[in-house]
Amino acid sequence: MKTKVGIIGAGPAGLILSHLLHLQGIDSIILESRSRKDIEGTVRAGVLEQGTIDLLNATGVGERMMREGHVHEGIELQFNGNRHRIDFKELTGGKKIMVYAQHEVIKDLVAARLEAGGQIFFNVSDVSLHQLETAKPKIKFRSEAGSELEEIECDFIAGCDGFHGPSRKALPDSIKVEKQKVYPFGWLGILAEAPPANPELIYSNHERGFALISTRSPEIQRFYLQVDPKDDIKNWSDDRIWTELHARVDMDGWRLKDGPIIQKNIVSMRSFVCETMRYGRLFLAGDSAHIVPPTGAKGLNLAVADILVLAKGISEFYKEGKEETLDNYSETCLRRVWKAQRFSYWMTTMLHRNLEHSSFEHGIQLAELEYLTSSRAAMTSLAENYVGLPMEFQATFEKLEI
Repeated sequence: MKTKVGIIGAGPAGLILSHLLHLQGIDSIILESRSRKDIEGTVRAGVLEQGTIDLLNATGVGERMMREGHVHEGIELQFNGNRHRIDFKELTGGKKIMVYAQHEVIKDLVAARLEAGGQIFFNVSDVSLHQLETAKPKIKFRSEAGSELEEIECDFIAGCDGFHGPSRKALPDSIKVEKQKVYPFGWLGILAEAPPANPELIYSNHERGFALISTRSPEIQRFYLQVDPKDDIKNWSDDRIWTELHARVDMDGWRLKDGPIIQKNIVSMRSFVCETMRYGRLFLAGDSAHIVPPTGAKGLNLAVADILVLAKGISEFYKEGKEETLDNYSETCLRRVWKAQRFSYWMTTMLHRNLEHSSFEHGIQLAELEYLTSSRAAMTSLAENYVGLPMEFQATFEKLEI
């Protein structure tokens, strides 16, 4: 097989890249290790920045998002028994966010690619990358268990296969630059059959630990608790989870509404950046290059920002014979990546209780929150970062004819 761009991974990064390239007449093939049912059915959080909302709408894949997603014009910060609203719309000149789960974004993009005749190979295995420093890199894979190895010859390979995929592993150790911080706390997340708790997200800093109140639909809600990342979910009965949530978020005159818990798990938290986002004709995008703690709601949006740069560079290569954007890919993407890492780190350390620290650090957290919620300048900074800093080349793709 031959194609211009071989894409490894059918997550948001890979699918959006294939979609944007298609709109410019550039062919691609996507390889995905899981089944279509798995990637569309794995429930994952999704908070979309204003720029991501605008891009999906402008490129023809935002209709269901606008119909079923939840527009939020702010968030609430809770500490010392009180709540304080950060008004994104007022502070940023009308910008907002959309709560729309990542797997729903994937459904929309898969449907769009297949409707347009795009090639997606699901359930592939033994994916390996070859000849990355040549003008014709190759991807080898098995399309079915036990089948012969197949090969795709490309002009470019986009590694959109997440933290554990083969793309980043294909980088030589001698050139790979990676930076990481592992946090001493994790999130216990639940899906509960309950009515919406609040019109907007609630971020709670409590002496017992952080809690987040979110939503998924009118019938299903998403809640999180800060816990020890090494804890076993078996230690958390439904009653214990509800008791802890009530302790951290209930206030005088307001009580979180319970319901049957239909899913629960514990995830660790890390900040990670692979600064080597390009090697030869291989380009890393999304979670294969960087991981952010979910507190700042940046993961999917960072993937979109990477893809805008990569799609622009590939378009210029074919249409103008220029390689400047591709040559500067890592540098361009990393400027936004590190700003998002800074914001996510700040939100995480401000809101989570690090039990390894003394009460002095907790006092600093509360002082930070007091200042934040009393200063328009500080609230504006939070709002600007939360709704999304500018993305490179976004206007280029919003002008494409669909």
